[in-house]
Amino acid sequence: MTSPALNTPPNGKIGPNAVIQLGHAVTDRLGQAEAVRVFSHAGVPDMLETPPEDMTDERVPVALYQALWHVHPKEAPTLAHDAGVRTADYVIANRIPGFVKGILRLAPQRLAQRLLLKAIKKNAWTFVGSGQCETTPGSPAMITVKDNPLVMPDCVWHSAVFTRLFDQLVARGTEVRHVCGKGDAGLCKFEVTLPDAPDGEKDDNGPKTKRLRNQSRPTVHELPDSAAFFTGHWA
Repeated sequence: MTSPALNTPPNGKIGPNAVIQLGHAVTDRLGQAEAVRVFSHAGVPDMLETPPEDMTDERVPVALYQALWHVHPKEAPTLAHDAGVRTADYVIANRIPGFVKGILRLAPQRLAQRLLLKAIKKNAWTFVGSGQCETTPGSPAMITVKDNPLVMPDCVWHSAVFTRLFDQLVARGTEVRHVCGKGDAGLCKFEVTLPDAPDGEKDDNGPKTKRLRNQSRPTVHELPDSAAFFTGHWA
């Protein structure tokens, strides 16, 4: 079977974890046989056993997520969310240098938010493919993806990726809400709301560690350029 998505003209590429982590999520939750069903229905059965290593034709994850909703409509939102969380965890573990993670986790929330938003925009091509991404800091901040090729109900995958990144790097309890683009199925907006923190500081529920008494705030000269946030492609 070949998915209709694979019969459309090629338009862009996307990070391989949009494929890899979906395979892991379905396999871990439903078993190998069900993962084979999804990948076969999408027309890419070989990619389950031999996943992509480099940037991937965006039509492949589009076909996979369409197949997921067709084969497992009830479980699809949970599986797509799981795949998004796994993708973000991969990015945090493998694409963001340790010193950058440390600075983000110690910096005041608003500053960390702006830095992460800049990095998301700069590296957007690896997770929106042929789409365009804009970010706007604020309360709430906004991530806008125009012509999003990986559209699905509530944009679960992107929402999970963004939520996990902000939760682990900026502030625990950050909420990301998908706002459907009115009249434009390919326009996706994500509102990013940080938890309350006095004077913009990390609260005691911040990512993993509290600020220690002998740890000073990062200075402007210590803050990384967003170009250093990721090594290689994002996802």
